[in-house]
Amino acid sequence: MSTRSDMALELHLGKILSAATAETVQSAVMAALRHVRSAAGGKRRGGKRLTELLARARTSAATADEWEIVRSLQDALHYTEGRLLRPDYEEKYRLHYRDQGPRDKLGLDSIARTVAMTNEFWCGEAEQYLSEHPGAVLAEVLEHVRKLGQDARFMQAPVDDPARYHIPRGIAERALWTERVLKNRVEVTDPAEAAHRIMSSPEALAVLAADEDGRTVLRAAELQRRAAHLRELRRVAEDATASEHALQRALNGMYWVFGGRFIGEAQQRRLVPGDEVDIPLIRGDGSLQIVELKQAAAVKLVKEHRGSWVPRREVNDAVGQAINYLVGLDENRERISMEFGIDTRRASAIILIGHPLSQPEVDEKEINEALRIHTSHLNRIEVLTYKELIDSAERALAAGDVM
Repeated sequence: MSTRSDMALELHLGKILSAATAETVQSAVMAALRHVRSAAGGKRRGGKRLTELLARARTSAATADEWEIVRSLQDALHYTEGRLLRPDYEEKYRLHYRDQGPRDKLGLDSIARTVAMTNEFWCGEAEQYLSEHPGAVLAEVLEHVRKLGQDARFMQAPVDDPARYHIPRGIAERALWTERVLKNRVEVTDPAEAAHRIMSSPEALAVLAADEDGRTVLRAAELQRRAAHLRELRRVAEDATASEHALQRALNGMYWVFGGRFIGEAQQRRLVPGDEVDIPLIRGDGSLQIVELKQAAAVKLVKEHRGSWVPRREVNDAVGQAINYLVGLDENRERISMEFGIDTRRASAIILIGHPLSQPEVDEKEINEALRIHTSHLNRIEVLTYKELIDSAERALAAGDVM
């Protein structure tokens, strides 16, 4: 990792040294300052050693209860790592003028000019779009500006065109596609951040994924991310006030929770006119599995009938709805295959409904058993409680299986 070391950092460390009172802190800060000044030719030395010395000084300050020094050293670390911009750094610690001097008028003027020029730029883009699309409405203009703003995150500075910057149009869309590929097929902690990195350096992830230790890190990070998602899903599922829409939001992008035989979700949810499935899953062989979501903790699942537990009307209604979906998919299989490339001939359904919390007087095993007996007599339909699904996914994660 490259680090920044310059006059601003040297001045700041000098101020920190003057403010420190404990000898251990002074000694640690002085070590970092000596390292900065150790380069030849009036330059400043950085590198990994600098970040180590700053971190050590921060620890010394924390041990000595000098918390203002801790905050200053944290900012110094952020500055060397490029996470704190130089104008902010210099202005915050008044590095190039006396503490009681005036605020940075030059910096303020620069920001004001930047805001004005930015406003002029976006107005020009909107005017150009309107000249090319004279019938455009306000929503279309705003959408154009929004997409251009997304592309601006990938601004480039070509070597052969100095002092000019280019915004590659449409690159944000490609980055979004890359993010979705990473989210569904590659084990990364933050797909959005990784996608941004890859659009600038496609070799970055390839190098990490090709290394055995790198794959281990990626795998562990993905397990941690999925565990956090499961905790949030469990929280929503145990909330008796949670709507079906809230449950669907909590399950968004979590196709892996249904097991390793699924490779992702279909983008199209309305495959049959009049029907919109909640979650359309795609198996490894390209066939479809639909997931129908019902309420969780607000739904009672079973009732007693002649000494046994049997599913209540809510479960039977959900099963009937799933059957209608499957019939529609069967009847439209050729059109769906041609339009969307999805095989619905072998489509099946999972119904997620209820939670044992809704009936604490009934043993959870008896609820699950009643549902299993009921669905064993159905073809292509499985009924699960949210708790059963989440428990199964958590056991898979505990075994180190990212499904």
